[in-house]
Amino acid sequence: MLAENHKGFLPDRLRNGSFLKWLKRVHAWLGLWGAALGLMFGISGFVLNHRAQMKINAVTPIESTVQVPVPAEARDDPKAFGQWFSHYAGIDGHPRVRTTPAKAVIWNDKPVEKPAEWQVTLARPNYSVSATWTEGNSLAEVKRTETNFWGVITNLHKGVGAGVGWILLVDTLAGALITLCITGFLLWSRLHGPRLAALGLIGGAMAWGCWSVLS
Repeated sequence: MLAENHKGFLPDRLRNGSFLKWLKRVHAWLGLWGAALGLMFGISGFVLNHRAQMKINAVTPIESTVQVPVPAEARDDPKAFGQWFSHYAGIDGHPRVRTTPAKAVIWNDKPVEKPAEWQVTLARPNYSVSATWTEGNSLAEVKRTETNFWGVITNLHKGVGAGVGWILLVDTLAGALITLCITGFLLWSRLHGPRLAALGLIGGAMAWGCWSVLS
């Protein structure tokens, strides 16, 4: 009776030495795979988290601005303006144009009517380009911002300008971390212990994670 009350939370065939050895190999190889990306995300996360308090100036952008003629057909519609700029910048995608309607503002203690503006930004990890067009003008102000190595790492951390390949690569890291958590828990328990304790640990961790995200 005592043995039955202390059965493991996995079947007997999974609590043998071969399965434990397989778990160790999976845990080790996944840890090696995630080490490089984990280091990059850790360093860039530290820079992002403390750049204001510690005045970290590692990310130093270089900006250049030019005036570019805008075709007449691109001045009729924000979507057309975004498509024109995407072609001009050589960056494929579906740009989102931010529109600011015309409004009255106070300048030099006098009311002035500020014309409408359209602005679109396209990005890659190592640079970004933006265009701002003011209603009534034939030119748009185009700004290109290039960043250094730390800026590229930071943009990759945030997924700014990253392609599908990078997103899928990061997804593999996320999957590896989840698997590492599961295999680490199984290795720590050595596949022994009451089922209630296992369910309590897993349920408690999931509840804490959900509370952290939602609070």
